[in-house]
Amino acid sequence: MKVIKEIASWVIPILVGLAIAFLVKTYVFTMARVDGPSMEPNLINNERLVVWKQAKIKHLSVIVFDAYGEDPTATKPKTDYVKRVIGLPGDTVSSKNGNIYVNGKVVPQKFISMQERTSGTGNWDLQTLSRSWNKNVNVTKVPKGEYFVLGDHRSVSNDGRYWGFVPKKKIVGVAKTFFWETNKTKRHNVNDLGY
Repeated sequence: MKVIKEIASWVIPILVGLAIAFLVKTYVFTMARVDGPSMEPNLINNERLVVWKQAKIKHLSVIVFDAYGEDPTATKPKTDYVKRVIGLPGDTVSSKNGNIYVNGKVVPQKFISMQERTSGTGNWDLQTLSRSWNKNVNVTKVPKGEYFVLGDHRSVSNDGRYWGFVPKKKIVGVAKTFFWETNKTKRHNVNDLGY
């Protein structure tokens, strides 16, 4: 009996700790890693992020989502992408001369340079983009329960312009950088721009 109590005295705290860790990872936050240059200059390849699962998704929030089933080139489940939310459900989105417009208003893009805004962005609206997508062909607004995303490094980013919208059910959460990972400006550009 004494041996059972002794074993239980260290097994129970371990099990409780594992259960708490599982619940936190499932419902509160998880970790992610940037893969590739699509979010430069604000996030770099291999940079670590914390992903808040219950955070509200806003315009310009940086999110992590599973691209499998959305981007045809994402061939494995749990292929996480990191992108910036441009359009929320019901929004119209367009691009002209390096400016992004949401519901007819210019989106402030001080988080990237003028060259990054114009190089690779092109002139388009959702309807013209959607003609080449597999789903949501000829849409004029972001559908209910979905989001339109772009990478900050537009000329190399594989994003919503090429394959469409991200369903809410595929979004892991809102990404935030660690204070030791980057400088103050880049942290602000990732952590504080949502509106």
